[in-house]
Amino acid sequence: MSGRPFLQIPGPTNVPDRVLRAMDRAVIDHRGPEFGALVRGLLPDVAKLFRSEQGKVVLYPASGTGAWEAALVNTLAPGDRVLSFNNGHFSTLFAETARNLGIEVDEAPLRWGQGVPADLVEEKLRADRGGSGAYKAVLVVHNETSTGVTSDVQAVRQALDATGHEALLIVDTVSSLASIDFRMDEWKVDVTLTGSQKGLMLPPGMALLCVGPRALAASEHGGSRRNFWDWRRIIADNATGFYPYTPATLLLFGLREATTMLLEEGLDNVFGRHARLGGAVRAAVDAWGLKNLCEDPALVSNSLTAVCTPDGIDSADVMKIARERYDLALGVGLGRVRGKIFRIGHLGSLNELEVLGTLAGVEMALAEAGVPVELGAGVAAAQRAFVAGQQAVATPVAATSR
Repeated sequence: MSGRPFLQIPGPTNVPDRVLRAMDRAVIDHRGPEFGALVRGLLPDVAKLFRSEQGKVVLYPASGTGAWEAALVNTLAPGDRVLSFNNGHFSTLFAETARNLGIEVDEAPLRWGQGVPADLVEEKLRADRGGSGAYKAVLVVHNETSTGVTSDVQAVRQALDATGHEALLIVDTVSSLASIDFRMDEWKVDVTLTGSQKGLMLPPGMALLCVGPRALAASEHGGSRRNFWDWRRIIADNATGFYPYTPATLLLFGLREATTMLLEEGLDNVFGRHARLGGAVRAAVDAWGLKNLCEDPALVSNSLTAVCTPDGIDSADVMKIARERYDLALGVGLGRVRGKIFRIGHLGSLNELEVLGTLAGVEMALAEAGVPVELGAGVAAAQRAFVAGQQAVATPVAATSR
């Protein structure tokens, strides 16, 4: 097809030209001074994306799945108990990873479309049996990529504090970091993990963690047997700008440029942009008369929207038409919502016009799949949301009398 393909899955996302150009270079010696200077300058700036001054950034040539394993084996040992919440495909896999490593998982079942309830966290922690068998960690997926639900991590932390429980808080931010507000230090998260291919605007291939002081201490005195995933060796070598293995050299140059772009825009502006894009997509979904899988409007994701198709309409048919007719890639329904939803990614390097093009393609695919939508209705609703947002920004707030 002529024209650019629209990659609108919730990751991997589109890689900006600036990042592509930064990676389009000769590979350098990863034991040489140029590489050492790159790493020493990069890691403190990456920590800013986690909003952490206390944490140590650790990078692996891996995916987000590798980041799960690294977080678990460095802090937990076989037989340790953890609390997790099944509210989507990726929270399910996070818990499964822990089980496969010999960790005992108390997995609270939730509806897919539901966020992690802070009151349930508090209830579970208060009922914990204590002693050597107490929960060693609470596992939370901040933004469940399969359902488009953003759980309130700050409220989870408040539940931990209310009970005085000593469990580590380990949070997956794979589809939220650099897209949705996340504050590692303020929310006292002990380990934050993510992947390179979503809000960080890079190709797949890098797992990133930010490790807080309590998790570092846990890794010194406990954890599992480990070698490649042992962050102690990495942190020690990083002090001089190097790694105990061959790093993903060109991805690090891309990460340097992507981090610079995000800090130039300003994190609050990045989050505001994603909120505008997400709000416009939700306005389009409402105009189509379709349902957002996320149950609570306060927890809707600003990085993706999971759209429920009507009864009798297989979401795979909508996606097939979008792909074959319009070169538009949408996210498939995963696990128990397969065939019932499709997912529109609106994160990373993206603007209003690209979102409008995406919505036009989705709208036509829905119509061709037999969903009774009025052509133009969703696009117009998104346009109105964008214009209203710009007018609100441009209109000065009247001064209040003192």
